[in-house]
Amino acid sequence: MTASVSASTLAAATPSSRDRYVDLLRVASLGTVVLGHWLMAAVTTGGDGRVEVGNLLAVEPRLQILTWALQIMPVFFFVGGFSHALSYRSLGRKAPRAASVYPAFLRARLQRLLRPTMVFIGVWGAAAVLLHLAGQGGGLLDVALRLVAQPLWFIGIYLAMVAFTPPLLRLHERGGWGVFGGLVAAAAAVDVLRFALGVPYVEFLNFAFVWLAVHQLGFLRADGMLTRPYLLAGAGLAGAALLVAYGPYPLSMVGMPGEKVSNMAPPTFALLCHGVWLVGAVERVRGPVTRWLERPKVWRAVVAANGISMTAFLWHLTAMLGVYGVLLALDTDLPAPASGAWWAQLPLRLAAAAVLTAVLVAAFRVFERPAARGGQGRPAGAASHAGYAGIAAAVGVTLCLFGVLGLSMVGFGGLFEGRTALLIAVQVTAPAAVGMTLAGWLLVERVGRGTS
Repeated sequence: MTASVSASTLAAATPSSRDRYVDLLRVASLGTVVLGHWLMAAVTTGGDGRVEVGNLLAVEPRLQILTWALQIMPVFFFVGGFSHALSYRSLGRKAPRAASVYPAFLRARLQRLLRPTMVFIGVWGAAAVLLHLAGQGGGLLDVALRLVAQPLWFIGIYLAMVAFTPPLLRLHERGGWGVFGGLVAAAAAVDVLRFALGVPYVEFLNFAFVWLAVHQLGFLRADGMLTRPYLLAGAGLAGAALLVAYGPYPLSMVGMPGEKVSNMAPPTFALLCHGVWLVGAVERVRGPVTRWLERPKVWRAVVAANGISMTAFLWHLTAMLGVYGVLLALDTDLPAPASGAWWAQLPLRLAAAAVLTAVLVAAFRVFERPAARGGQGRPAGAASHAGYAGIAAAVGVTLCLFGVLGLSMVGFGGLFEGRTALLIAVQVTAPAAVGMTLAGWLLVERVGRGTS
């Protein structure tokens, strides 16, 4: 009841100037990712009883075309660019000194993102410790300890976008579309060096160029410069289709097991074209959808969903694997992926995963709410040290993004076995990743509070 009243109150208090469509895009993009993960997961048991999680799209390649709609993460990063531009400029108008804006901006953006994330990490880390001490493991538990952390890559990339917002926003204010064009050209050059010239390791630069280009579209949207979205949609769709048809790029816009080339990791120029067409497509329908959002019941639903969207994203794989765990515990036969029985069982699995996700959201949604502002003002001497605070905040967010990315790669299963993952030429363990994330967040929290 409390959550419903809160959502109703927030919805009723929404100012007329708020861009409601952006809020819908944020919820819809995360919801689409959750649904896509639930649809693609194909859990099977081998003849030796070993549990494996495959990918429906690898079993049924004809369905890979669906990723051109379900791979909607570019829309979330586009919305992030829009929100970051507004937030940073708002803080800049209120801040007594320009140097204090960056730490305060990082703290504000990281609070809602990392509070639920650190709770998720803490719960799964504690579960891994307890399972190890109890001598439990094997089967679906080992799979879960490895898989549930994988979606954290998205949070790591998003943290990088937050960190780069101030300099790229300044460049945008000077160069407009030219900055976006420069990032697109850089992403294309990386793929030329990678595929045509065989330059090693250069492909990893596109983690920055591709996603920051999509993020830059959010800046353009914030300044009312996306006036011809149909051109974006057409150019992006044509570019992606041509690159897939005649280039070295796979059809799927998500990673497939055993692929030599993935459009996702590292991102390719084809994925950038895909992101451009998606942004153009959602902008093309903004007018009629915005009018639909003016209905009170619709807007209340969007507000309520926004309040739990990150929590649902963090826990949706836990819920899905929990459903499969119950099926295995009941000795239910798991049908072969893409078989008739598999499709017949799908609605029940989706419904069960949705129910379990709702239970987890009810338990953990409190951590997604922004922390209350303290009554203390800025400490003495904070203004004179604002420049140092900016450097400290940059260090903190860097630790956070590397920690979260490292954990997404190594998972929770390697807490005691010393399992490592290679992150930009450095071997990272799960304990080290958790430590970096926590230390970075505390550093940003401290310096951000001191300059706000």
